[in-house]
Amino acid sequence: MQKARNKKILMGAIHIIGWGIFFALPFFFYRGEGVSITLNRYLGYCFVPLSCLIIFYVNFLWLIEKQLFRRKVILFILSNIAVVLIMGVALHFWQDFHRAHLSEPLPEALQAIKDSFPKPPRYVFIARDMMLMALTVALSVAIKMTGGWYETENEKQELKKAQAEAELQNLKSQLNPHFLFNTLNNIYSLIAINQDKAQYAVHDLSKMLRHVLYENNQHFVPINKEFEFMKSYIELMSLRLPKNTRLEISIPEQANNSMIAPLLFIPLLENAFKHGVSSTQESFINIKFDLQNGNRIDCRVENSNYPKKDNDRSGSGIGLINLQRRLELLYSGKYIFNKEIQDDKFVTQLIIQL
Repeated sequence: MQKARNKKILMGAIHIIGWGIFFALPFFFYRGEGVSITLNRYLGYCFVPLSCLIIFYVNFLWLIEKQLFRRKVILFILSNIAVVLIMGVALHFWQDFHRAHLSEPLPEALQAIKDSFPKPPRYVFIARDMMLMALTVALSVAIKMTGGWYETENEKQELKKAQAEAELQNLKSQLNPHFLFNTLNNIYSLIAINQDKAQYAVHDLSKMLRHVLYENNQHFVPINKEFEFMKSYIELMSLRLPKNTRLEISIPEQANNSMIAPLLFIPLLENAFKHGVSSTQESFINIKFDLQNGNRIDCRVENSNYPKKDNDRSGSGIGLINLQRRLELLYSGKYIFNKEIQDDKFVTQLIIQL
């Protein structure tokens, strides 16, 4: 609201300054020996900018909006021809009246110089004035359409921003149940194996949910908090890992005060624990975070590749898809995300410029 008000004030000031300069031109250029600007001489001049002013605002405030923008082009042209003719005739009669009753004689020297030049026909002056009025119409159209274009572009940008915010919020709302579903699925499996560990896992999950529910409502959180959350998540997930799974973790103990969007790396960890573990074969999960120069974070996750079968419905598979969309909305042009299979191992790497 304040931005729109400031814009109107600025545009009003520009209009006032522009027309003020136009009306003040005689005070800058009406100079010469024995010649000074007087009220009568100024009245002989000011009807020209006054005519242009009337034509400008008839178009700017009415004709362009009511006719041109509604694609009534022929009506717009005819209306302007009528307005220009009316103002041209009015200007012609005013100039005749001014010359006959109000004009002041020039000094003899200037009058002699003026008389030495042939006087052009009157229609030349009429055509000149009407050409100036036509240019005024064109100027009003240009200014109005430029302002309309800027307003349209601003509205588009605001709409895109609102759509991106809505989409991001939707993705975050999907992330919470997705994270919860996968975590509860692990705890459910753990109950049958070790009830004590399952109780610990539920307690740990309650602390993690506090982070998910409150921190995820913010656009950005301190990277220290995100590292602590991932450590807790890995600890919770590792409770149900079989003995034949090797887990290696490298997360910086001390980080700077950089901010990052919450829960971006969780889908990578979820994917590793879901698809990188086998209950019968040797498995491994390697998780490494590297904070470079305080403004670039590199996350690399490698795990043995044991894709789930079609009849395994644990999770909906939306984690990595949502991650890519969130990255595009939050860090467009500032991230690198790769996922590939290398020698029977699944590798994901996410680099973000903070």
